Amino acid sequence: MRELLHSVALRAAQYLEDIQERRVRPSAEAVAALSRFCEPLPLVPTPPEDVIRMLDEVGSPATMGIAGPRFFGFVIGGSLPAALGANWLASAWDQNAGLFAATPVSATLEEVSLRWLLEALALPAGCGGAFVTGATVANFTALAAARHAVLQRAGWDVEAQGLFDAPAIQVVVSQESHPSLIKSLGMLGMGRERVVRVPVDRQGRMLAGALPELTAPSIVCVQVGNVNTGSFDPVPEICRRAHESGAWVHVDGAFGLWAAASPRHAHLVDGVAAADSWATDAHKWLNVPYDSGLAFVRDPEHLRGAMSMTAAYLPQGGRREPMLYVPELSRRARGVDIWAALKSLGRTG
Repeated sequence: MRELLHSVALRAAQYLEDIQERRVRPSAEAVAALSRFCEPLPLVPTPPEDVIRMLDEVGSPATMGIAGPRFFGFVIGGSLPAALGANWLASAWDQNAGLFAATPVSATLEEVSLRWLLEALALPAGCGGAFVTGATVANFTALAAARHAVLQRAGWDVEAQGLFDAPAIQVVVSQESHPSLIKSLGMLGMGRERVVRVPVDRQGRMLAGALPELTAPSIVCVQVGNVNTGSFDPVPEICRRAHESGAWVHVDGAFGLWAAASPRHAHLVDGVAAADSWATDAHKWLNVPYDSGLAFVRDPEHLRGAMSMTAAYLPQGGRREPMLYVPELSRRARGVDIWAALKSLGRTG
């Protein structure tokens, strides 16, 4: 095992050195060579060192140079050294990050990371948080909490009774909402086509004055960081109008929420903390390895209400139990990578 992992480390280091100068897009020959992977299921075992050798010699040349300095596609970035190292170590730990009693280190690092993230992003200190795969599932998770909350106010238990005969939720989105948000609404049973779309200006900002009359139960979805222009919706004004009507405001901040961490750009998210939930990525601006998304909900009980289990399947103690805040039970320890990135950068970083 030691020799194998040492070999993997050397190969990975060589890859990250070569990617600094290598072309970003893999060559046609390297892509064609991937056909070597397309073989029948082996009848007998293959030595681990041969598996790694093939993966590196055939797979590495066919990668996109995402970890290098010249890749600018799809808002994808490489990983910080500390985050990459933490990811390797966490994989070696092989912790199932669902329960404190099972994996106290990953649960503790989630607690610490959540506190640090809320401070860095200037969100309310008591928010609940979910460590998920990316912004799509972050939006899904936060909107599940929103659905729970607005229907609970209407006297309906959506987790117990489902959406059959439930009060209809009015969902308001921007005309330029990201497709991942619309996908999340569809998965939650709130519909991709029954949403009310609000017009935008030439930069893709939602026109607050064009908001429809809001009737409870209702959810208003805004975005900070339009994928096409980088623009920010006028969140403070939208929050004021929405909250006057008892609506929930959700912020899709996959791209823009991290402006709060920069003194130079923090003014762009002034008033965003007045919303009820937020979604963002860690594998974008924080530069941790894929995959890593974050959902935050002002009232943790709404998040727990949407994500909790109906029976005490596993022993729970007095600490924060990660599985009660996310869709999954079994999952990797994403909080380890995030803790390492924040620890290595510090506040000024």
